[in-house]
Amino acid sequence: MPSESIPAALRRRVRERANGLCEYCRSPDNVSNASFHCDHILPRNADGKTELANLAWTCPWCNTHKHTKTHAPDPQTGQRSLLFNPRTKQWKRHFMWSENLLYIIGRTRTGRATIDALNMNRPEHINRKALLLSAGKHPPT
Repeated sequence: MPSESIPAALRRRVRERANGLCEYCRSPDNVSNASFHCDHILPRNADGKTELANLAWTCPWCNTHKHTKTHAPDPQTGQRSLLFNPRTKQWKRHFMWSENLLYIIGRTRTGRATIDALNMNRPEHINRKALLLSAGKHPPT
């Protein structure tokens, strides 16, 4: 499928709706050294449309790990599960912060499968969260 550019105005709307946070791992884009992406929640190769209702603001790491995935196994049960969809699901229903506020913990099969598939607790994110926590900027509100 040919590459499709997302218009700047649509990108701005997606970012504003997300308050500049990755809609998966909740990393803020204003402390990233890489540009965030508009992720097609339902991938284009599965007929996902380039429209506000199908786009999520994502850090490049979550977007790269998600790629065209829509499902992944829950590491706890092994059952295939839909990945988290920020348009139809609430983050707090599927995820929570660890006691030290550095790790994302899955509350549901969807949460656990998404954390595992997107590698959301990777070391560089933990380090960034620790720095933000010490500056009083984590967790995001």
